[in-house]
Amino acid sequence: MSSPSAENKVSSSELNKLNEAIEQVTLENEDTLKNMYLTFRLGKEDYGIEIRYVTEIVGMQKITEVPDMPVFVKGVVNLRGQVIPVLDVRLRFNMMSREYDERTCIIVVNIGGSQVGLVVDTVNEVRNIGDEQISPPPRTAGADSAKYIQGMGKVGEEVIILLEGQRLLHENEMSALLA
Repeated sequence: MSSPSAENKVSSSELNKLNEAIEQVTLENEDTLKNMYLTFRLGKEDYGIEIRYVTEIVGMQKITEVPDMPVFVKGVVNLRGQVIPVLDVRLRFNMMSREYDERTCIIVVNIGGSQVGLVVDTVNEVRNIGDEQISPPPRTAGADSAKYIQGMGKVGEEVIILLEGQRLLHENEMSALLA
């Protein structure tokens, strides 16, 4: 089996460009942030999270496992001296797990005043998705993942599942992670 090509790897320049875009957008006023989303991929689907929750994007690094955590919590990472919990969004959404590769990234978000890392298959770009392009989430009886969905963003022929950042962790999960 051949190794993935170098062009498939998330380069530090790609991460730097995305982080610069995030920094530029967040320096602007709150009105500018309203329709801005960082988009990323899980499996074959594109997702987005409001840019106001995103602190930075980092490449994969060593995750230290913490015992007795929910299956979707992979552990913690030391990010410039700050220990932050990391959760695998695939597992959070009850998707099949997969091996992390060169494109796998950690999106560091601020949820309820605390930093949390979200492991995603790959990051895409920062996109402007206006209110008129967003439909309500589908109503699915009993589907746990529906509570994480803010809406469905329609961009051209694409549909981007927009996540509600504050709902990715329930209050009891957040307090357990940060205790």
